[in-house]
Amino acid sequence: MLAQRALLRSAQRLTPKAPVSRAGKRFYSSPTEENAFIRERAAVKHHAAESAELWRKLSIYVALPAVIIFSANAYTLWNEHWEHVAHSTPMEERPQYEYLNIRAKAYPWGDGDKTLFWNDKHNYRKKE
Repeated sequence: MLAQRALLRSAQRLTPKAPVSRAGKRFYSSPTEENAFIRERAAVKHHAAESAELWRKLSIYVALPAVIIFSANAYTLWNEHWEHVAHSTPMEERPQYEYLNIRAKAYPWGDGDKTLFWNDKHNYRKKE
């Protein structure tokens, strides 16, 4: 029985079969001529190309010059600011107002007088 089954299976495998066409006629699809869907997809593709070109031109001819102009303005303002700071009075001569640098208790770091974000170039407190 086992030998008969093996013989039948090998015979089935060895007999030539007609090639099966995987790409047969598709009866459920519409013809390839132009229809509403294809026209709509072409219109969407055309609109996307126009929009992409518009934004590319805006980026090159509007955004980049604006960034360059604003950067030059910021650079000039930065230099003017530091020229102004250079002519200001020294920190030791500035008035120490009572509402600045209020300390209820000492900070647990350093000498206890400077905040965590203290900067010696910009912050000053007169010792009393």
